Amino acid sequence: MASQEWFDKDFYKILGVSKDVSEAELKKVYRKLARKHHPDSNPGNAASEAKFKEISEAYSVLHDPEQRAEYDQMRAMGSGARFTAPGGTQGGQGFEDVFGGRFGGRGQQTGFEDLFGGMFGGGGFSQSSGGYRGFGGPTPGQDVTASTTVDFITATQGDTVSLQTGEGRTIKVKIPAGVSDGQKIRLRGKGRKSPDGGADGDLVLTVNVRKHPVFERDGLNLRVTVPVTFVEAALGATIEVPTLGGDPVKLRVAPGTPSGRILRVKGRGVSSAKGTGDLLAVVQVAVPGHLTPEARAALEKFHEVEPQENPREDLLARARG
Repeated sequence: MASQEWFDKDFYKILGVSKDVSEAELKKVYRKLARKHHPDSNPGNAASEAKFKEISEAYSVLHDPEQRAEYDQMRAMGSGARFTAPGGTQGGQGFEDVFGGRFGGRGQQTGFEDLFGGMFGGGGFSQSSGGYRGFGGPTPGQDVTASTTVDFITATQGDTVSLQTGEGRTIKVKIPAGVSDGQKIRLRGKGRKSPDGGADGDLVLTVNVRKHPVFERDGLNLRVTVPVTFVEAALGATIEVPTLGGDPVKLRVAPGTPSGRILRVKGRGVSSAKGTGDLLAVVQVAVPGHLTPEARAALEKFHEVEPQENPREDLLARARG
């Protein structure tokens, strides 16, 4: 890297401050610029990343009294002069001859990175934890993971719950309506504090939902299995079906309704920002476990007159291909 290129940089101009800027004002200006141009705030923006590196380089020099004095002296000596890399013929002395004694007397073997490695903490823009190593950029706080368990109704309707962090803090967390089991919620700024004034980390919360004794989630729909008697399924009936957190609704079971048929109640499912689902009542024909002699005799008589149909005929045919 050409020596002259480094000398041409005006760190004061890069930060937009005067040469007599105080340390407090310098830090204030740098933090404002760093937050504005930090790569975490501008993902994929190459221009912002380059600007962040530039202001970080400028601040790393100017905020240190010794390095700042050294930089001012170099700038003053370099004003109006041209410096050449090793082997150059411009002027009398090269860059290494002028500063060789000050930086260890290595003469023409001293390269740019060796010369200023100490000044920039070993150099490099190795991104670690969101900051740029060696340039004093603010480091964002670490993200924290946690989990919580809520009941079924809270998950479907939403609520605000209190969580205790490992640091002893109590934070309020809004559980959105319609959250599903295992879903992760990111809470901005609720993680660990930044050690040097950067953005706080996030809290990544995994929500576990307790099972309901009656209802199951099917996307935004609620599914419930509703038993009906053989007579209700065969002759038809009006039945009551439970709803989540509300009064039961009445549904008509058509004559000849088989097990597995779904009766839909519009708008009685889960409501969320994505919409509102339905209540799906799945019919299940209940078979009596015990029959009185009279009931058995009635069923045997019915069997004599019922349609001679084999309900498995289609199944067997499809299995044969």
